[in-house]
Amino acid sequence: MRRADRADKREDVVREIAERARRMRIHVIRMTTQAGSGHVTSSFSAADIVATLYFREMRYDSKNMEDPDRDRFILSKGHAAPILYAALHEAGVFDESTILSLRQPGSILQGHPWVRTPGVDATSGSLGIGLSQAIGRAIGARMRNSPSRIYVMISDGECDEGQTWESALAAAHFATDNLCLFLDRNNAQVDGSTDTVMNLEPLADKWRAFGWRVEEIDGHDYKQILDYLRRSREDKGRPSIAIARTKKGFGVSFVEEGNRYRHASVLDPEAAERAIAELESKQ
Repeated sequence: MRRADRADKREDVVREIAERARRMRIHVIRMTTQAGSGHVTSSFSAADIVATLYFREMRYDSKNMEDPDRDRFILSKGHAAPILYAALHEAGVFDESTILSLRQPGSILQGHPWVRTPGVDATSGSLGIGLSQAIGRAIGARMRNSPSRIYVMISDGECDEGQTWESALAAAHFATDNLCLFLDRNNAQVDGSTDTVMNLEPLADKWRAFGWRVEEIDGHDYKQILDYLRRSREDKGRPSIAIARTKKGFGVSFVEEGNRYRHASVLDPEAAERAIAELESKQ
């Protein structure tokens, strides 16, 4: 049974996911501070979606991540790898000492996702390639009559990449209705606002024109995320995308977009302590 099909009260579900996301943000701060590098704000914008996937939606056994029929998650925006590692830690795939080895020589936790890491389904980080990999997974699962669903997250900056749109065409052409996509629409990329670097609007209309079922949601609203996931499972014959409006650094007031931490890769030790204290106060 898929996690989202359990008949729990919606308030309890949201509370459980929110607590996971809160702890995942703390893990991100601790591992990036220990490493002295890593992308905190990009991880935070994705945290609520990733928490919903791993702790409500996806079917997997943390003790058997080699199961060919488990659901898959591909993080195409690979610079946000810390949030993926935080989710895998929360799921019990590896322990705290492992996440604190982030970016260290010999560590299994590289700066971007690496397929040799337990629970990581694709090597990514070169923006634009994750959706292509997800389509291959989706078609392969269908050929094997596998119940596996493929979830993928891309960044809005990746929509500058031609490969993203080639992949969008292919996914619709092959009717990959076992593919569910989140576009982390935080409106920022390394060179500035996505509106000024390469205007993407009307973004939803473009994806519809490519043959996708499209929803626009608040990427920090668990109910909207859950409702989108349910509808994406029910819709047949085409892939689904949620254009999820998010904020870089969401979850810690002084880290959110619009302040001096907007483009910082990692928080300094004092800021890290403040951020953890704020998150712990929300328990």
